Amino acid sequence: MHRHSKIKQALAESTNDPESVVKKYMDNLESRLDEDCIICMEKLASPSGYSDVVESKTIQPHAMGKLKQCAHSFHIPCMLAMYNNGNKDGSLQCPACKTIYGEKTGTQPKGKMEIYSIHWSLPGHPDCGAIQIVYTIPPGIQGPEHPNSGKPYTARGFPRHCYLPANSKGRLVLELLQVAWNRRLFFTVGVSSTTGEGDTVAWNEIHHKTQMSSNISGHGYPDPKYLDNVLAELAAQGVTQDCLSK
Repeated sequence: MHRHSKIKQALAESTNDPESVVKKYMDNLESRLDEDCIICMEKLASPSGYSDVVESKTIQPHAMGKLKQCAHSFHIPCMLAMYNNGNKDGSLQCPACKTIYGEKTGTQPKGKMEIYSIHWSLPGHPDCGAIQIVYTIPPGIQGPEHPNSGKPYTARGFPRHCYLPANSKGRLVLELLQVAWNRRLFFTVGVSSTTGEGDTVAWNEIHHKTQMSSNISGHGYPDPKYLDNVLAELAAQGVTQDCLSK
């Protein structure tokens, strides 16, 4: 490995060190609070329910902290346990209000996202053409971020075709979807909600329209609320218009 690559890797590892991440986004609380920690359901005045599974030389079992933006309070060992059980990507998400600290990423396997223009209109959007998005993910081997590392995963139903109206809001959604794709947020490896198959690529959190017409199934148009709904789903994953200016 080249010297610059080693430096970059070392910086990334130090930035995502679990204790460093938790301390970055939480302020210590010295006074005892008479409320429950919603992670372990023990009183904040008592030691963390996860203190026996979290090894730390610098964080005490009874340490409490308050998240800097939303001000919700938890045992610090509980937040550390929650972080260790996630993607360890340098981000935290408040379990109370879902506020995201840092840049949340997912566990989507490798694939490609292609974008095409279509000249005919979607039902409910007669004044513009349409945008077709094609997602392709091949079968592969699960990584350490997946449920069964080293085991194969299947990828049924790919390529998957999705549609947006080619108006100003639709193009905004497209830009944000590209950000979310790069953050690996659309798909995950797990259990299919439709077939029950395990170790397969499945949709995750952010809904798409996979049919151009007939919304009887909820997967097509017309749907006057869809663009606003998907913008809200993207925002809940930390993908907003602010991301486009970075």
